Amino acid sequence: MSLDQFVDRLRNGEPAKFPSTANTLAWAQSLDEQDKLSHLRDEFIIPTKASLKKKSLDGRIPGQPAQNGVTNGASHEGDEQGIYFVGNSLGAQPKAVRQYVDAQLETWASIGVAGHFQDMEESPLPKWQDLAEDCAKKSADIVGSSPEEIVIMNTLTANLHMMMASFYKPTEKRHKIILEWRPFPSDYYAIESQITWHGLDPEKSMVKIEPDDSYLIPTERVLSVIDEHSEETALLLLPGIQYFSGQFFDMPRITAHAKAKGITVGWDLAHAAGNVELKLHDWDIDFACWCTYKYINAGPGSIAGAFVHERHGKVEWPQGESGKPSYRPRLTGWYGGDKSVRFKMDNNYVPIVGAGGFQVSNPSAIDLASLSGALSVFNKTCMRDLRSKALVLTAYAEYLLDQMTAEFGGSTPAFRVLTPRDPLQRGTQLSVMLASEQLHDAVSAALEANGVMCDKRKPNVIRVAPVPLYSRFEDVWRFMEILKGALAKLNA
Repeated sequence: MSLDQFVDRLRNGEPAKFPSTANTLAWAQSLDEQDKLSHLRDEFIIPTKASLKKKSLDGRIPGQPAQNGVTNGASHEGDEQGIYFVGNSLGAQPKAVRQYVDAQLETWASIGVAGHFQDMEESPLPKWQDLAEDCAKKSADIVGSSPEEIVIMNTLTANLHMMMASFYKPTEKRHKIILEWRPFPSDYYAIESQITWHGLDPEKSMVKIEPDDSYLIPTERVLSVIDEHSEETALLLLPGIQYFSGQFFDMPRITAHAKAKGITVGWDLAHAAGNVELKLHDWDIDFACWCTYKYINAGPGSIAGAFVHERHGKVEWPQGESGKPSYRPRLTGWYGGDKSVRFKMDNNYVPIVGAGGFQVSNPSAIDLASLSGALSVFNKTCMRDLRSKALVLTAYAEYLLDQMTAEFGGSTPAFRVLTPRDPLQRGTQLSVMLASEQLHDAVSAALEANGVMCDKRKPNVIRVAPVPLYSRFEDVWRFMEILKGALAKLNA
């Protein structure tokens, strides 16, 4: 069966049905040979086994020419590329980021403050005034919206606060926020503090959806909780993908159900943006927020994004242009003002139409340059093709884990996979729960010793994320061989 045939099966929600020969390096490499996205790996710098041991900076970049002309690449003994399966925590570095940041730095050094208003020839970047808008345009396919519905600003938790300041309007009757049982802690803090800010009691205003025994939250359970609390709920705020289990929620169905009950709907897309196909506009979502340092690869703590549906970004003039504009209440600042009046330095605020009107401050041009470089790689493909490859990568990883389960099962299995088996209910992540914390520590040590990077969540979960932009089927096979070796050694 060809790679495209596997894609078709998985997109239809069917099992991949890998052949018995799939558990070989040659078979994995045969899929890589069919992969039309394989060239994108060359757009990234993958840490090497040698670079992972660095304790100080020495001017050497993995796989790149050093000052003495020696290349730190896989051709050098002990410096072969590692296996980077931690893009759900921090994406690998795109080579373009250095080029784009260097361009910003040269512009700043050369023309100073004029960089805000002057385009530079031979630069991959527009003038700084237009950088955020340019990044919004480049993000449209990633989140499924118009560029005008996207604003690039702040960081994820800050944007959640900004959005809730506008969209969470509790009343005596409707004051509850529905969230899931174990959101990323920062989301919990943000929601809890917003409720407290309004003088309410989090114990009464936070509705937490509990999972089943498999750490998953079935869609029917979400809908049931919405029904139970609908008349008292002001906001539903869930993750597109649950960071711990890797579950991809049925966003369109949940959104439609909540909105039919008069509930405002927001989504945290930290683990979904750049990972799965999204259609935020078509799904009629009110707002969403995401970071850009995971699957979008813009660097640690990089500038974040937010979506505001076009109906909430309107600016109207009920008394004509000589009067005051009417727009959705929000926290405001000078960078949310229309560029035509932004530098007039008066007190007449005229917001940008669309999500851009939710900006408050001058965004960092260095951060935007880094994001722009990362987004340039996405512009060489599309989310549909990335999702297609991701479906097969993740299914292949699941298949090899199933083979291991049969081999190391016994009366007490060494591990179990928490992430849904339905390919349409997960992104490119499998959360593997080891049988004990001791086993988790031993397996983690073995992975690190072999140049494998994946995320470890105490007490006993490793999150495995073969990102389609730079991961190969060969990487999946090699990862599983290392994991199998570690389990065999521990069982000996």
